[in-house]
Amino acid sequence: MSDEHFTVDGTLIEAWASHKSFRRKDGKGNPPGAGGDVDFHGEKRKNQTHESTTDPDARLFRKSAGSEAKLSYLGHVLMENRNGLLVQTFLTEANGRAEREAAMLMAEAIPVGKRVTMGGDKNYDTQEFVGELRGMNITPHVAQNNSNRRSAVDERTTRHPGYEVSQRKRKRVEQVFGWMKMVGMLRKVKLRGIDKVGWLFTFTGAAYNLCRLRNLMART
Repeated sequence: MSDEHFTVDGTLIEAWASHKSFRRKDGKGNPPGAGGDVDFHGEKRKNQTHESTTDPDARLFRKSAGSEAKLSYLGHVLMENRNGLLVQTFLTEANGRAEREAAMLMAEAIPVGKRVTMGGDKNYDTQEFVGELRGMNITPHVAQNNSNRRSAVDERTTRHPGYEVSQRKRKRVEQVFGWMKMVGMLRKVKLRGIDKVGWLFTFTGAAYNLCRLRNLMART
């Protein structure tokens, strides 16, 4: 495993709870009709005022603009770039800052003493996150977000060949998430509560590493 070059990313884990269970915390709103159906027409539903009666830890969240909002968790991984093995896993509630906050916690566990790099997608391109990584002697190899704004990653980083390598390597994490959701059956979990779902996410990550190691050993 590489101890110098890493990638961080997060993925949406759909909770085992339906939209019907997402009701007002104060008990107001339209009562369930026949068959337990609830009429949400004209009602604004937010995490601040609503929660799932099935899984209160789940949060209504959409990963990207235009996608459907679902009751979900966010699963985060730290992957080493040499062979695509998972170094750390982390599960949080789903919110807009969770990916960067989880990335910082995982970055703090990387042994100090040498300069390392950490790749990521455009969601990690913020002044705060990039500055925190630099303060930890970690070079931020995150993708530049230049959409109507200035990227926090400048030519001090992007001019080096290693930046382009990290951008290629980081895409491997999508294969990890694909395996965990399809083979590991994490597309929609069958457990409830952040502790149990977090345990399952870590267990599935360990299973992925074992399968990945088997394939790597077969090549040699």
